[in-house]
Amino acid sequence: MLQTLHRSRTSSGAAYVDRGQGGETLVLIHGVGMRVEAWGPQIERLSKDHRVIAVDLPGHGFSAPLDARPELPNFVAWFARLVDDLGLEAVNVAGHSMGALIAAGFAVTEPSKLRRVALLNGVYKRTPAAREAVEARADEIFSGAFDREAPLERWFSPEEADDAAYRLVHDLLQQVDPGGYAAAYRAFATGDAVYSDSWPQVKAPALFLTGDGDKNSTAEMAEDMAKAAPQGRAVVIRGHRHMVNLTAPEEVSEALADWLTWQPAR
Repeated sequence: MLQTLHRSRTSSGAAYVDRGQGGETLVLIHGVGMRVEAWGPQIERLSKDHRVIAVDLPGHGFSAPLDARPELPNFVAWFARLVDDLGLEAVNVAGHSMGALIAAGFAVTEPSKLRRVALLNGVYKRTPAAREAVEARADEIFSGAFDREAPLERWFSPEEADDAAYRLVHDLLQQVDPGGYAAAYRAFATGDAVYSDSWPQVKAPALFLTGDGDKNSTAEMAEDMAKAAPQGRAVVIRGHRHMVNLTAPEEVSEALADWLTWQPAR
């Protein structure tokens, strides 16, 4: 049975978990169809040394829906407001999948509020064929046709179907609000190129992490983003796919803990 973490809410309706008190603040943004519980291993590990805030995307978990068109810049503006509503100054931001796109947008548009940025399983300059496929899925979802099992085949290997991570993600997909899912997926499908040419402007330390088996957020994408960012580094975890933070939780948590020690270049 899914164990729900206790949330607080901002005045604008964003739901979040706030753990830990020491060190710098880290804000975690999950991907489409998930909620803060998908960051469970990272919240537990990283809150020992840092304040960790994990937020439900609009229309996901306990957050209110997005009050704007389902476009990536509007999700980025939503996140920037959350940072302001919580009275945070410079923060570390890590996002997974759709959350990675939001983290990238925040890094580009709000550099004064950012210490470091990490993209987990982030997409970057999809091929025309990949863009056509993801936009077709977005159209299908937006029409009301929502196959809650289909992402599991992309996100996990057949050998992982009996694992706790698979069961957790399955349960989260079963519970997600269809409207919230459709809006976030539309922004995800159309947003990979919005900020993609801006990485040379991002001066903060930037981590790009993925699994070598992720066919949509590929190792090549992570490496290309790392090359484009002045302080970028890529980490590719072998033998894992899209939900690498759950299927390889110790490796991902340690990679994030290491990233949180990186110092900006002078």
